[in-house]
Amino acid sequence: MAALKKDVRRVWHWALLGVLVWAALAYILLPRLWTHHEHQPGIRHMPMVTQTSQGIPGDPIDVGLVGAREDVIRALYAAGWTAADPVTLKSSVDIIGSVLLDRPDPQAPVSPLYYDGRVEDLAFEKEVGKSADRRDHVRLWKVLDRGTEGRAVWLGSATYDRGVGLSHYTGAVTHHIGPDVDAVRDLLVDDLKKAGVVREVYQVTGLGPTLFGRNGGGDPYYTDGEIWFADLMPDGQKNPDPPTVIAPPAAVGIKDAVWSTVAGLVGPH
Repeated sequence: MAALKKDVRRVWHWALLGVLVWAALAYILLPRLWTHHEHQPGIRHMPMVTQTSQGIPGDPIDVGLVGAREDVIRALYAAGWTAADPVTLKSSVDIIGSVLLDRPDPQAPVSPLYYDGRVEDLAFEKEVGKSADRRDHVRLWKVLDRGTEGRAVWLGSATYDRGVGLSHYTGAVTHHIGPDVDAVRDLLVDDLKKAGVVREVYQVTGLGPTLFGRNGGGDPYYTDGEIWFADLMPDGQKNPDPPTVIAPPAAVGIKDAVWSTVAGLVGPH
């Protein structure tokens, strides 16, 4: 009996040690290894999730742009994205007609989201399908007058609207987003690169790896937690060469590779 009790205690000791090691890795060591703000230290302590008007956590921040307001607008139009109309009675009626009648509305308004207490400064979209029922879109906020490059820094949330429905939290009519927010972030950055309006791209830590996130409408999402930044060409210039792509630190690259596999296996779809 004494030997059995000793064995049980040994098992519990090893189990406790395992839990402590796991907790240290998951909550202390690994996050420090893949947390990096070397390219934009000014955003280190900024929030990485938007909010709804009710204060509910919204969509994650996943994209960053560097450049003056005019540079951002020119670049997005050059990349094939269109500015969303403000939310008015007319634009609201137009988007309802677009969804119900399955007709295009390339400038359909987006519902307001808030970052640091401010509604988005700019909103752009790219139609997917025949109507505003499905579209890629991005909301952008200017967060720094001067970043590492000496120009304005913008943070944005890029997501895919997969259809209209009711919010799981408030019951209000809303667009439901697709779960793979990284795919829209990557699409936006790729569109900007193809348009020749980017000098340099790099990663900065955002929300961090999130497998079972929920936005302000209760929609699930998952993300590797990185913000892809695009340093835009100034004054409407075009880059005659492919943009410079700065690789992330080695630990982040490994994390991204592992994340891609894990998200593909167990992420919500």
